[in-house]
Amino acid sequence: MPPFAPTIVFIGGGPRSAGILERLAANRPGLFDGPLSIHVVEPYEPGSGRIWRYDQSPGLLLNSTAADVTMFTDNSVACDGPSVDGPGLATWATGVLDGSIRDVPELEAHLLEQLRALTPASFPTRQLQSKYLEWFFRRAVAALGPDVAVTVHRDTATAVEHPGPGPDGGAKYRVRLASGGVLEADLVVYSLGHTDSRAEPESARLTGFAARHGGFHAAPSYTTDVDYSAIAPGQDVLVSGMGLAFVDLLVLLFEGRGGCFEDRPDGGLDYVPSGAEPRLWAGSRRGVPYHSKISSTLRGEPVGAPRYFTAYAVESLLAAHEELDFRTQLWPLIAKDAGHAYYRELFKGYPERVRGSWDEFSAHFDDLDWYSREREDLVAAAVPDPALWLDLEALDQPFSGCAFADHAAVQRSVANYIERDVNLRTSPDHSETLALFTALLRVYMELGRLVPQERLNSRSQQAVHGWWHGFFSFVDSGPPPHRLREILALHRAGLLQFLGPGMWVRPDEASGRFVAGSFQSPVVVDAAAYIEARLPSPSMARSANPALADLHDAGWGTEQSLLTSDGPHSTGKLLVSSSHEVLAPDGGRQAGLFAVGPWTSGWGAGAFARPGTNAAPFRENDALARRLLAELSAPHPTSSVHPTNSQLLSF
Repeated sequence: MPPFAPTIVFIGGGPRSAGILERLAANRPGLFDGPLSIHVVEPYEPGSGRIWRYDQSPGLLLNSTAADVTMFTDNSVACDGPSVDGPGLATWATGVLDGSIRDVPELEAHLLEQLRALTPASFPTRQLQSKYLEWFFRRAVAALGPDVAVTVHRDTATAVEHPGPGPDGGAKYRVRLASGGVLEADLVVYSLGHTDSRAEPESARLTGFAARHGGFHAAPSYTTDVDYSAIAPGQDVLVSGMGLAFVDLLVLLFEGRGGCFEDRPDGGLDYVPSGAEPRLWAGSRRGVPYHSKISSTLRGEPVGAPRYFTAYAVESLLAAHEELDFRTQLWPLIAKDAGHAYYRELFKGYPERVRGSWDEFSAHFDDLDWYSREREDLVAAAVPDPALWLDLEALDQPFSGCAFADHAAVQRSVANYIERDVNLRTSPDHSETLALFTALLRVYMELGRLVPQERLNSRSQQAVHGWWHGFFSFVDSGPPPHRLREILALHRAGLLQFLGPGMWVRPDEASGRFVAGSFQSPVVVDAAAYIEARLPSPSMARSANPALADLHDAGWGTEQSLLTSDGPHSTGKLLVSSSHEVLAPDGGRQAGLFAVGPWTSGWGAGAFARPGTNAAPFRENDALARRLLAELSAPHPTSSVHPTNSQLLSF
């Protein structure tokens, strides 16, 4: 490799970096001619990284089926670079078994067994997914060609320094490693997945309380990285949060301690305890776990592109308004798209459940606002069974307005809700749930492409990253159906009790125990152990990642701040431009520094996606790769927009 080859350093080598590398390979022939040096700094195995590493419990699964996982930017992705077809996880597994995919290291016996048992509808283990991601990384590196040198450093980046412009006038950086090494870079890409943060003040207070009283407290964290060995068999444990981290927690504390599930004649499950399990008391804001993934198939037409939340509709709103409001201007269009897909499947798939024809219903539906009495009357006249009416607010808050008389009422209500959800989403006779799922997914993938984030008012940016993402995750990003059956089995076994919606927790100094209850129930319980089952909120100021902490503390990067009715509000996320450039506190771009991931203010989420969905992370990967190549192709990167030392001091 010539000594003058321009250099890119990736801080982080998980699936997101692998996706960008693949896009660099695909776009390089048309944008950059010459040698290139790439360094990937990743303490775990490149490709899988920390979150998807092999070294975790074999009981942990993906929440997507094998058919719904790909790393390839297929021809559905609306991007400027060339599409590249390649095997998704299911096809890759078949290719490994039949020998058509040979560039895979020898797999352990239990992984080969998983490959043989895998079907497109299976939910693979994260261990198996790690092997697919690592294979993709190696493939992306190979696709870059012989004049691109890729060096992987099994190390941790601790800081990025900017000693000054290089001899050609371009920005030059030094990336410092925990081992003491230093990497020279023309461009630096922070490409990290979910990162840890130091505990928020309230969580830190609870940890201190538990330490003083000999209890246990787990602050928000990646579930599989927490040591739960201090929790004793039979011990009562309070758990706040019933999302995906909660599902992982159940795997670790029950099957992970030797218990197992057995099939029941009615299709349910029974739990056979090992005797090493604790007893959990779980609640959350909604009081129920995420909705099950769906196993039905559509009877009617495939769900196409959004009909109301379109480029034309958004452009019309942008032309008429300086700022857009998500809840009043965009959400009604999204809700209407969801309703259109849902009711079309009812009409097309189950004509015995409706009155009239779809064409007649659709013609009226097109002319009505989602939040109008006329639309409600149209549905009531066409769908006789009120249980089939789509109520998105009730879907979001299933126990809103409910007051539970006692503990037994909470248990019945939550268990019945979970049972009904599993039945709806696994029954072949309720594919309208799949239509709703698909419509929301398509809008979720389109939102970042159609709506410039800077044109949303501050309240709406909070709503998008808060409520909308949470609602979408609740409806579309839930666990496999059998996980909910396991929750019911644990409940029947007396090892999981429900606290209900509106959960609260407080430390009680008098007893030295945590006390918990629900704002909608009179039930109050106490325990010496408390687990906050969720990922930590993003925070640059409190980041436990040394490179991100350095970026913030040096004044090069800043948290996104929104001006709300209550004053300035920090989202905790790193502020980046629409091109993923790191932005300084004064808004100027930091030439040569880029960042992508869930801890940035960018739109995209995830690192892999369903095939054929024009996935947002793939669009972002392509745009960022092209931007990197364009920067390297320029005579020299412009450094005049980088803040001066005096400016940095003023920050």
